[in-house]
Amino acid sequence: MTRVITFTAPRAATITTIPQQAVGPHDVRLRTLYTGISAGTELTAYRGTNPYLAHLWDDRRRLFVDGAETSESYPMEAWGYEEVGEVVERGSAVDEVPLGARVWGAWGHRTDVVVRAKWAAARVLPAGADARIGVFSKIGGIALNTLLDADIHVGETVAVFGLGVPGQLAAQLVRLNGGRVIAVDGIAARRDLAARLGADVVLDPADASPAEVVRDLTSGRGADVCLEITGSHAALHEAIRTVAYNSRVVVAGFFQGGAAPLRLGEEFHHNRIDLRASQISGVAPGLQHRWDEYRLAATAIDLAVDERLDVLSLISHSITFAHAADAYRQLDDHPEDALQVVLDATEEK
Repeated sequence: MTRVITFTAPRAATITTIPQQAVGPHDVRLRTLYTGISAGTELTAYRGTNPYLAHLWDDRRRLFVDGAETSESYPMEAWGYEEVGEVVERGSAVDEVPLGARVWGAWGHRTDVVVRAKWAAARVLPAGADARIGVFSKIGGIALNTLLDADIHVGETVAVFGLGVPGQLAAQLVRLNGGRVIAVDGIAARRDLAARLGADVVLDPADASPAEVVRDLTSGRGADVCLEITGSHAALHEAIRTVAYNSRVVVAGFFQGGAAPLRLGEEFHHNRIDLRASQISGVAPGLQHRWDEYRLAATAIDLAVDERLDVLSLISHSITFAHAADAYRQLDDHPEDALQVVLDATEEK
C-alpha cells in the first residue's frame, strides 16, 4: 500500500493508505526518500484559505467563478511538490534509468509513485550528490522564474522582501546574476542566514522604513528592482515605495484575503511603478521559446549540485513522514521558527 498525507478538513492532516499503482512496461516505481512542505501555497490548502476551496477555476477562460462548485474540497491529498525518490522497480521495457537512481520531481507527499521512465531519466541526481538537494527543484524553479521576470542586470540594487525559502533562494540568485542584494525580513534568524549566504545588506522593517533606508543607500534613487516574496500586502506596499521611479516590483508571494495596506494612490501612482506577477505555471512571453518549467527546475538543481546555490542550509527541520501532522502544526502555529521543513520517508516501506 501507498501512504499519502491527506487534509481531511482545515488544519487537519492525517496519513491515509491507497493501493499501489501498477508498474507498466515503460514505467518505474519511485520510493520517496524526502518530501518538503511548502510553507506558502501548500499551507493555504491546509488552512482552508486557498481560492480553489472557495471558487471554481475555469481553465479555459482563466477565471475564478463563484458558485456552489469549487475546484477543490476536503478530503484532499496534500499538495506536496518538493520530492526526491529512489528507483526501486522497473518495467520490462525500461533501460534508460537504473535501479537505485535518485530522481527529483513533484509527486505529492506519498511514499511511492509510478512515473514514466523517460520522465525519471531526465531528473536523475548525480552520484554523490546529497539526495535532499532534490527537494528544492520546484521551489528553486519558482525563485529562478522570479529572477527571469525581474530582468536584473549586473550592478543593479535589488531589494528582496521576504526571506522564507523562495526569498533566500532568490537573494542568492540575484548575487549570481551580478546584483547587490538588500534583504528585508522581520525575523532575525532569517536575516542572519541571508547575510551568511551573501546578502550585502539586511534590514528589519520594524527598525526603519526600508524605502527610506534603501534611498539613503542609493543616493536617493531607490532599488532598481524589488522582489516581493512574502504574500503580505504591507510588504508589497513597502516594496512599491522602495523601488526607483518607473521601475519594477516583481510579485511572487501568494496573497490571501483583502489588501487594505495597499495605498495605490501614493508611490505606485506617482512613481509609475511596473507591478509584475511571477508564477511558476508560465514564464515571461519573451523567454517562452527558451525556458520552461523543466529547465527552471533542472537549472536550480544543477546550481545546487555545483554548490553555487546553497539549499541545504535552508533546511530547518527534518521530521519523520509518520509525524507529518506535527510538521504542519509547527508551520501553522510558529512559522517564524521554521524555514524548509523536510519529511523524512527513508524508513517508510
